[in-house]
Parts: sequence; structure tokens; C-alpha cells
Amino acid sequence: MHTDKGRVHARAYDLVLNGYELGGGSVRIHDSELQAEVFKALGLSEEEAQQKFGFFLDALKFAPPHAGIAFGLDRWAMIMAEKDSIREVIAFPKNKDAQDLMNGAPSVVKDEQLIEAHIKLR
Repeated sequence: MHTDKGRVHARAYDLVLNGYELGGGSVRIHDSELQAEVFKALGLSEEEAQQKFGFFLDALKFAPPHAGIAFGLDRWAMIMAEKDSIREVIAFPKNKDAQDLMNGAPSVVKDEQLIEAHIKLR
């Protein structure tokens, strides 16, 4: 992991139907020492990892092996509706420019809103 990151593998899986990915997941890291090594390989010092993720590393000391999967129900709906694009079935679709044509987002923001959010445009 520290000398050749390209040789590190995950226990990951995908659910595929006719070339469409319907879901994916993995067996999670459930060993606090291994997770600490991953943080080290990512360039975090032990102190920084403890400061940012100490709660997580502590919790892993009690975690049994576990896995999960997330299903892309919008992709399933696209296939069942026999559509070519997922945008056809998403409730609040964005176009290729990340615009929501249903509600006009993103829109112009008033100067007062920027001040309130402590945002300065340059």
C-alpha cells in the first residue's frame, strides 16, 4: 500500500443488467489498524488522522466485518420505462450544464444573500 498503490484491491461489486449498472457496493474496512494505514498512505499524519477521523478509528475497534450495496433506483426506472437517458426519469433532472430547467436553478444571487453567506465574488 505504501510502495505500490496500484496493487491495492478492494472487495467491491456491481449489480449489472444488460450493461447497465443497477447498484454497487463493497466490503468495508472493519479493522482500525488497516484504516490507519490507508490514511497514512493517503498522506495524513497519525495526528491529523486522529484529529479528523479519531471517532471513526475508535469505532472500528468494535466493528464486525460488514458490507453494503446501494441501488440506483433511477437507473432501474430508466430501464423499465425503456428510456435511453436517466434524465428522462429523474424527478428533478439537471441538464448537461447542471441547470434545472424546471425551477431555473442556478439563478442570480442578490448581493445581500452573498453578504449573509460571507461569500465574496472576484
